[in-house]
This record gives sequence, C-alpha cells and structure tokens, in this order.
Amino acid sequence: MASGSDRNPIIIGGLPSQVPDFDPEETQEWLDSLDAAVDERGRERARYLMLRLIERAREKRVAVPEMRSTDYVNTIATKDEPFFPGDEEIERKILNATRWNAAVMVSRAQRPGIGVGGHIATFASSASLYDVGFNHFFRGKDDGLGGDQIFFQGHASPGIYARAFLLDRLSEAQLDAFRQEKSKAPNGLSSYPHPRLMPDFWEFPTVSMGLGPLAAIYQARMNRYMEARGIADTSRSHVWAYLGDGEMDEPESLGQLSLAARENLDNLTFVVNCNLQRLDGPVRGNGKIIQELESQFRGAGWNVIKLVWDRSWDPLLAQDRTGILVNKLNTTPDGQFQTYATESGAYIREHFFGDDPRLREMVKDMSDDQILHLGRGGHDHRKVYAAYAAAKAHKGQPTVILAQTVKGWTLGPNFEGRNATHQMKKLTVEDLKRFRDRLHLPISDKQLDEGYPPYYHPGRDSEEIQYMHDRRSSLGGYVPTRVVRAKPLVLPEDKTYATAKKGSGQQSIASTMAFVRILKDLMRDKEIGNRFVLIAPDEYRTFGMDAFFPSAKIYNPLGQQYESVDRDLLLAYKESPQGQMLHDGISEAGCTASLIAAGSAYATHGEPLIPVYVFYSMFGFQRTGDQFWQMADQLARGFVLGATAGRTTLTGEGLQHADGHSQLLASTNPACVAYDPAFGYEIAHIVKDGLRRMYGENSEDVFYYLTVYNEPIQHPAEPENVDAEGILKGVYRFKAAERGEIPAQILASGVAVPWAVEAQRILAEEWNVRADVWSATSWNELRREAVETERYNLLHPEEEQRVPYVTRKLSGSEGPFVAVSDWMRSVPDQIARWVPGAYQSLGADGFGFADTRGAARRFFHIDAQSIVLAVLTELAKQGRIDRSLLKQAIDRYDLLDVTPADPGAAGGDA
Repeated sequence: MASGSDRNPIIIGGLPSQVPDFDPEETQEWLDSLDAAVDERGRERARYLMLRLIERAREKRVAVPEMRSTDYVNTIATKDEPFFPGDEEIERKILNATRWNAAVMVSRAQRPGIGVGGHIATFASSASLYDVGFNHFFRGKDDGLGGDQIFFQGHASPGIYARAFLLDRLSEAQLDAFRQEKSKAPNGLSSYPHPRLMPDFWEFPTVSMGLGPLAAIYQARMNRYMEARGIADTSRSHVWAYLGDGEMDEPESLGQLSLAARENLDNLTFVVNCNLQRLDGPVRGNGKIIQELESQFRGAGWNVIKLVWDRSWDPLLAQDRTGILVNKLNTTPDGQFQTYATESGAYIREHFFGDDPRLREMVKDMSDDQILHLGRGGHDHRKVYAAYAAAKAHKGQPTVILAQTVKGWTLGPNFEGRNATHQMKKLTVEDLKRFRDRLHLPISDKQLDEGYPPYYHPGRDSEEIQYMHDRRSSLGGYVPTRVVRAKPLVLPEDKTYATAKKGSGQQSIASTMAFVRILKDLMRDKEIGNRFVLIAPDEYRTFGMDAFFPSAKIYNPLGQQYESVDRDLLLAYKESPQGQMLHDGISEAGCTASLIAAGSAYATHGEPLIPVYVFYSMFGFQRTGDQFWQMADQLARGFVLGATAGRTTLTGEGLQHADGHSQLLASTNPACVAYDPAFGYEIAHIVKDGLRRMYGENSEDVFYYLTVYNEPIQHPAEPENVDAEGILKGVYRFKAAERGEIPAQILASGVAVPWAVEAQRILAEEWNVRADVWSATSWNELRREAVETERYNLLHPEEEQRVPYVTRKLSGSEGPFVAVSDWMRSVPDQIARWVPGAYQSLGADGFGFADTRGAARRFFHIDAQSIVLAVLTELAKQGRIDRSLLKQAIDRYDLLDVTPADPGAAGGDA
C-alpha cells in the first residue's frame, strides 16, 4: 500500500482532494519524526503529540481539516498484519460445510407444503466474519463468567444454526424444522435470534433492525457498570455486534455512538457487514457507504478499522506509487462495485482498469480470471483476523470494523450481488451443483437430482470437526449459549412495605411519590438494596427521585470532576464511578436499552439486577414500544414506571404529552404485567408480588408496568383484611356503599378512583343510589385471565367449565356496572364480555389538550358528575328510574359546559 508522500489524494470530508507538496524533503522529515515517536515512545505518546500539534495549529489559525475519512483501502497495512494462528485450509473446509448447510436448510424450508421462507444471502456475505470470531475470538461461559456477548445479525441465523449442526449442538431434524416451531416441536428452530423461543441457545434478539447496535452499546456499558459496582467480574467480556450497512440507516443504529466513545467502551466492537446492499437495492448507489460510516464513527469518537480488500489486492496496491489506483478506488461509487461483483473479469478490466493507461499497465500480466477474483476484505480470514486482533488490542475507544463483502457470496451468478438476492430463498439444481463445485464438497449429482439437497457433515471424527471442538474448548465453550446460573434472591420482609400501607394521612401525595417511598425502603434492604438499578431520561427531579442523589449517586465512570452548582443543597447532584443511578439523558431509547441490559443480567452474567425505569408514560410504549418487545424476547425482568400517566392528569402539557393509551399498548405485550394502581398500599402489594414472581423461587420471565400519576391525593391506610388477591388479580371492592336504595356498581382505576368515590357520595345523597366502588388495579390482567379461561373451556368441553375471575368476583353485585378511568374506553372495555350485567365505560378518547384537570375531565365526561350521569343512564335503561331524571342531572351539573367544572388539584409534578 502506498504511504507518505506517495499517497495521493488525501480524503477530506469523505471526498478526494489534491493537495500539492511543495517541499517533499521537509514533509518526509516530519513523517520520519512521527515514525520515530511511534517506534521509540509508543502509539499513545504519538497520539498525544499529534493532538497537541492540531491544538497548536488552531491556536495559530492554521486551517487543518478533520480527517473524517481515509483512502478506500484497508486501515491495517499488509506489513502490520499479525501472524494468523489458525489452520487456514481446515477453516476453509469448515466454512464451506457451514455455507452449504445454511443454504440447504433455507432451500429445504421452501419444499412443497411448507414454504416458510428464510434468508440465504446475508450469511453468505458475512460467513468469514463469523467464522474467524468463532475460531479465535468469541469467549464462552464455561469459566462461570459471562463470556462475550455477541449480537448476531438477525438474517444470518441460518449460518449460526448450520455451524451448530456441525458441532452436534443441533440435529438434522432440527435443521429441517427451521421456521416450524409448533408443527415440528420440540425440534423447531426460530427464524431469527429469539431467546424466548430458544432460551438455551440465543441470548440477544437482533432482527428488529437498529435495536441490535443500540442494545450492544448499552450492554457494553452495563458490563462496566456491574464491574464498577462490584456485582460481577466482566473484565474479560467483550461485546461484538454484527450489523448490516443498510441497517445503519435506522436512527437507533447511530443515535448513541457518542455514549460509547464518551465512556471509553473499548470492550465493544461493531462489525458492519458492508455488502453495499439493502433488501432491494444498493445502500448508497451513487455514494460510498464505507466512507460515510467512517466519517460518522470517527466524528463520534470511535476507532475505525476499514477492511475493504482481500490479499489479492496487496501486490497491486504495493506498486501504486502515483496513487492512481487508490484514486480510482476512492472515486468509484458503490453501485458500480456492486455491478463488478456480477460481471466478468474482462468487464472489470475494461471498465475499472481500462480508462487509464497506468491502471491497464498494472494488470497487463493478470488473466481475466485473476482480475475476476480480486476480492473483498470481509471474505479473507487473515485480513479479518488482523482487524479483530487490532480491535481487541485498542484501548480507550470502541471500535467499528467496516468490512466490505458481496451479498450472496459463493452462491453463484444468480445470487451474488443481485438486487433481488435478499428475497431469493431457493436454489435450483443447477445452482446447487455450481455451489457444490465451488465449495469442493463430496456430494454427487445423483444426490442433487433426486429429492431434496442433502446436508453435509464431514464426520464426527474428521479433522475439521475436531478442530472446531478444540477451538471452542480453548475459548471457553460453545456460543451462542444462554445460561441461567442466578439463584433466587432473598426478598424483603413484610415490614419493608409498612410505611406505604399506613397511607399518607392528611398529606396529599401523588402515586408516583408513593412508589418512590416504597423504592426508598427497598433500597435500604441489606439483601437486595444494592441490586436496584435506577433509570430515568433526565427526569429524576420531576419524579421526586432527587432524594436518591446523595446516597445512590449517578453512575459516571469518570466520577464528578467539577463542583456541582447545587453542591450546598441537601439533594445535590452527585456523580460517582460506583453510582447506582443511570442518568441516560433525553433518550428513552437509551434508557430502555439500559433496562433490557440490566433486566437480563441474571442470565448474561449470572447476577440478578432489579431495574426500575421511570419515565413520562406517553414516551414509553408509544415511543419505544418495539424495545419492550425486544425486552420480552430477551426474557428481561424489572419494573417499568409510566409516570405522569393519564390523558387529563398531566395538566397543561397538551396533545402528545397526554397518555390515555399506554395501558392498551402494554396489553399487547404477552410478557408485560400491567397495573394501574390508585393508592400506596396497592402499589406495595404489586411490587412485593412482582419481586416474588421475577426474583424469587420459580421465577418468571415477565416484567411489570405500573402507571402512576402526578396528581396529589390523600392515600388511605390499607383496610383491615384487605383483599390482596383482588389487588393482584385486577379488581377488588374498595368502598362499599353505605346509603341509598337503588343498587349500582362503579369500577375505576388509578387516579379515577377518587372521582368514583365522589360519584358514590353524590348518587347516595342526591339520587338514592347505592353504588359500590371497585378499584380495578389491572384491566389487562383481568382480560388475560378471562381469555385463558375461555381457551381452556374451548379445548376441554367435557370437563367442568371454568369461570373467569372477573365474572366470579363481580357476581352477586347487583345493578349496572359503570367503568371509568383516565384512559381511552378501549382499556376498561377489555373486560366487557365477562362482566355479569349491563356495562358501560367512560374514557378519555381523542387527543389530549392543555387545560385544568377539571375542565379536561368534564370535556371527556369522566369526572364525578359524569359518572353520576352514566350510572343514572344505565338505571334508566333498566327501568329503575325515570328517564326525565337524566336531563335534570345534565342541567344540574352543567355537563354540556366545561367552564363550571372544578379545576381540580393544581401542581404535583411527582
């Protein structure tokens, strides 16, 4: 490769620029000085000197452009490549067998009567990238620690299965059950990396593109957090994230690069498989995605290693003294390189080398076949090994390896580099024969002509298989492997929750603050207190959690190197390398990634953490809902707090900030146990049960979502003989009617329970109605249990038919049922089918808006007076009262005008 003054042009801002050298001798002196500094004092000293020179140049007002991208060649020069410790011939045979089995597995999944699909081309392009990792870098968990955390590119899963088959980790029957998880149970293999579907195999779900890179950054950060706090030894763990260049268009892929650089996460390596193609076409047809990504990662503070060309280019680059070849590589767009991957050697000679006599001269002694096989760096084991070794050795920064490959590599001319490659799932007989010949596999034409293409295994005693086992043994075991070694936690005694059960007395507090008080007592527990991980997106003070600053402190690996502006205050902002609180800035996506990493630590590192993620409720399932599915897939556990909940409760914030739907969104996630509690003692029972279910004996792979509010109310003490079962199952009678003759029932949740109690009073005093008030702590759990009951009954018609809990609980309660909440009606409507009587729901359907709480509730007709009208309306339908009373009620309470409504309690952010 050309270097020094021979390299021309320099790339500035991603574009080539001719910079003339008026004094080559002086230039060489400077370069020699830098070389000497590196050789004698090391790279760190040389880096420091370079930074000081740049600083001084700026002081002297010398315009020095940022070197955001470099020439379109390999970062690691041939002379700097380390010795390759593997047996390249054996590794080639292993990879050929893996390539074949991966493609055959997907092709067989397309057999008549099945046709479940799959993806071939992604793994074909990245096979060498994985193989070098498996053979030389990926650490397993046999030493009892967490090993490496590897985020496999989702569409490459067939290749990971194919390798596991060679190692006897998966059987042929399992390969044939790819994407047939129920019909071929227990052999079914999931389509992508899904830990919930294959809990002993996959660790990290990655196929919802963009979430893998985000999760990898926060996993690397969580590793450092756990080590800093003395919870787990993660010093030998390295995080590898395999990504597609098209995937980097997702905002989540690049959105948190600065965090990794800011916290010096040199335990993290991104490997971007730059096959230059998205799903349907080129990533940057007219541009250069590797150059673009290099600029972005360098600008974010990452170490960038470009792996562009394989070893066949080395002789050509070595003779490029004028820089003409490098310039040609720099200026050729990706779309043209994709075309070269599909064309002949003669075409490449004419169109790439043919437009300059100096380029033609360089390849005059090469045959068309040799030119055709000038390859991409991501397919060269030695080049890949050099890049990985450099990434592991680099200190102080995360590393990204930008590896150029060809999509569909080795699959033949019908696949390689074609725009439709991603959707192609089946090889013809002729494709298979060409593929077999290219891989040099001992499979006969007869085997391919008759029936489905066979899998290939060289034999358990073959040198290839023994080599694979030996490599994995030396690296600490097989990957991917998910292991759960964590033991149940010793949970707090009942007295820990005593304060919450006493109520708030004469003081009015928001339910958010009621939760925070419980959390404070839990964090004092000697057994589990240090395992709580507090997470918030720049809103700790809003949620009343600044009280934790002095004791728990905010995690920062650099500590606090400044005097806090509020250092004299009792609740001063305090950062520490051992801090317990994660303050992830204004990034709900980053916070949720922290939640997932912490919530799965029981499996990743064998040490349970108890994440508590508190956020504005409308920015949870609404903004980062896909990550909650990722959390469910990763079998992560923890508490998710949708604070400032309700469509009318966060007064003054307006349309998008008014959450009347997150409970409904939460109901769609099977792993989410969602509650809408009203009072502190309800929260205490829910949290206690959540700790039992997630961290006690026979733990479950669920997470808890609690919606809490910012409206101050008086929290009653826990009633004697409280119906704890009802609280946990979703509904209990909170306040029985004491007056009135005409029976009715009011179901309310969360902040609406006090409205229901007020409606109960008005109904008794003014309308002679005896209405019981029920606290519906979880509409979602009531529905979930009822659905499961109906499912059982459907499949067991000859057995005694079960009755849903909500039906049993409300049976015997006379009168119509009216449900109310600060949610859209669809939330309480979830149980309508199973309520034993006439049922009407009230809700805040529509967009939110800024106004007083009272006006908003009157507008949506969910306030106490509107509840009264709803109950009277249902009674009129039943003939219990005269319909003329309804108009009287509307007029009496001015229900058609929001202006007379009591504005309600003001303030109360927490």
